[in-house]
Amino acid sequence: MCRFHSVDYTCWSAKLPDAKPHECRYTDAQEADIMRNIMLLLFGLTALACNFTYGFEPLPTETPGGSPNGEQGIVTNVIDGDTIDVRLGSETVRVRYVGMNTPERDEPCYSDARRANADLVDGKTVTLVKDVSDMDRFGRLLRYIYVGDVFVNARLVEQGYAEVVSYPPDTAQFESFRRLEDQARSADLGCHPTGIFDDNTYER
Repeated sequence: MCRFHSVDYTCWSAKLPDAKPHECRYTDAQEADIMRNIMLLLFGLTALACNFTYGFEPLPTETPGGSPNGEQGIVTNVIDGDTIDVRLGSETVRVRYVGMNTPERDEPCYSDARRANADLVDGKTVTLVKDVSDMDRFGRLLRYIYVGDVFVNARLVEQGYAEVVSYPPDTAQFESFRRLEDQARSADLGCHPTGIFDDNTYER
């Protein structure tokens, strides 16, 4: 009989069908290797199950082959984590990111979120992509932002500096953003340790 973590197993020879059971023993190191392999197998199966659940859809922090079609401009000012000024031709417009929200000036993690946004876009050429709505009630353009193939809205959520919000009818990326937010929250990234996003709602 094999002694393996206090469980008895009968050992048989795979090549000799008529072989008798024989005694086998595992060292502590071998048992540790076996358990490590079992854990790796379980992890792989879990990852595979997640891929099937989401239809093998990649999470949208990057867009291979470049950004989608949209207006291109240069970022002239970073207001906060989700608002920028962009020069489009001879005009400078204010742009509010769609589908996510970052801390306001008087809230925890404001400076960190603004800095994370600036690192991604400040002074760079961006592509502005509309969902459904053109502007909000403050006259700001509502857009998804790309720098090359980097999807800025999604990247800020992925890094934990933005929370996901639902602004109907502009909800094309809501489910993808929500999955990224779940991962960032689980890993305690960005602003999540402050608890600023712990309001348990996606509505604004």
